[in-house]
Formats: sequence, C-alpha cells, structure tokens
Amino acid sequence: MSFWETITGSDLTQEWTAFEARAQALPADHRAAWEQIKGSLLPYGNFSGRNLTPIVDAALGLLEEASADGQGIDEVLGDDIPGFCAALAGGAGARTYRDRWREQLNSNVARKLGRLGG
Repeated sequence: MSFWETITGSDLTQEWTAFEARAQALPADHRAAWEQIKGSLLPYGNFSGRNLTPIVDAALGLLEEASADGQGIDEVLGDDIPGFCAALAGGAGARTYRDRWREQLNSNVARKLGRLGG
C-alpha cells in the first residue's frame, strides 16, 4: 500500500468494493444479515474504519461458509445480530466512537474548567 493510497483511502474503497462483490454472491437472507452486520459494526470503527476491515472480512467469511453449508442465519448468528457484532468488536464493553468522543470532550471541558477555576 502506497502512501497516497493510505492518505486518500483508495485502498479501503477497493477492499469494501471486494467485500460487496463477495456479498452479492450470498443468498438474500445472508445479504440482509450482511447489511445488518455492516450497520452494527460501524460505531466500533475508528476515524478511517481501517480497524474494522479484518472484522468485516471474518464476518463475511462466516456468512459465506454458512451459505455454502446450507445453514440459516439464525443457526450461525443467532437472533441478536447487534450483540454478535459487539462481541466481534471486542465484547459488550467495547468502546464506540461516541464513547471516545465523549471521553475527549469531558477531558477538554475538565481541563478548561480547571484553568478557569484555579
């Protein structure tokens, strides 16, 4: 990966295009689960989303294997896809971008108030 690809994110575009092409080969119910997985994993991404690439690749691989084995979505993921995605991202206590932004905002406000009050 070149510096230019990293800066522009074109490498991510290529990877996501490949993911979507793989997902199009899935049966309809597996594609619907894929859309839910993408939406549920999005809050766990960092600014660029690069940290999600291996997780998304693994989730899509799981859907592909389930489809090849003739398994239904409920057999593989259960009925709680957001919970499944939270577990993939690091467990129920995994920090989302909102958590990181909230901590940063609280830290900045506390630092400003400390300067004003002291």
